[in-house]
Amino acid sequence: MFPERAADQAEGLRRLLLQGSTRVVVVAGAQSGLGATSVAVNIAATLAQSGKRVLVLDENPPPGNAADMLGLNPRHDLLDAVRRGKAWREIVVHSRHGVRILPAAHATRSLPLLPATEREGLLDCLAEASRGTDIVLVDAAPCAVLSPVSAALVPGQPLLLVLNATAAAITGSYALIKRLAMGGGRQGFMVAVNKARDGRDAQTVFRNVEQVARLRLQVRVEYLGFIPADEKLKRAAQLRCPVAEAFPAEPVAFSFEEIGRNLMLLPGVGDMEAASLPDEMQRLMGRTPSPNIALAAC
Repeated sequence: MFPERAADQAEGLRRLLLQGSTRVVVVAGAQSGLGATSVAVNIAATLAQSGKRVLVLDENPPPGNAADMLGLNPRHDLLDAVRRGKAWREIVVHSRHGVRILPAAHATRSLPLLPATEREGLLDCLAEASRGTDIVLVDAAPCAVLSPVSAALVPGQPLLLVLNATAAAITGSYALIKRLAMGGGRQGFMVAVNKARDGRDAQTVFRNVEQVARLRLQVRVEYLGFIPADEKLKRAAQLRCPVAEAFPAEPVAFSFEEIGRNLMLLPGVGDMEAASLPDEMQRLMGRTPSPNIALAAC
């Protein structure tokens, strides 16, 4: 990628990041099957239920993306803002749970290749769609190398890694932390442990990642909570609704409420340093992984 293109994209994303007190959180899994989309959707629903204005930037295509999990069938993608002249209001879809979804699978993959005028229009649309929200949750595509949008947001915004007790998930999550720490200079990460037997099991998984990352990379990894293994979560997904609606009194519903509450206690955008975003984004988007930390492509 040419440096000027990275700078243009970073400038547009800065407009998104500096809107009042909006929080932007990237929710990611180092690989598919870890439940990052489920976590993003259920956190969004519990926050909306509590009165927060929530937008989910959906980087994944159907089936199984955020819109699909809420029973929505979007007709447009963020890319249509520049390719077909669609306004953001025509692209955003609304769930009955109060969550707004902005489909962006095609846009995030096309962003590095768009001409300058189209990049500018796309980023303007993204900024307008998120204006006035309390929190933007970016449901990042399950990939060890984040999309251009997620990668650009990560340096200055919270990153919530979703993992479980499998060796593959722990190894992949550490590899992603290593890439972002060494390639992008990120020093802080958050972890939510999915499908845990109990709190003790979740803490064990967390410590496996936290200790290695702290000792080898000198980065901070924080525990944000866990989601218990519960068939009711699977049942809610089959019903295409959040678990807080299908089974509001179950512990699994309370787990998402706790994680959402912890996210809202994070510092607002105004308290974070975003001045270095262009440089960080250029490094993240322009650097080729070195052989010893190369990760599988999407």
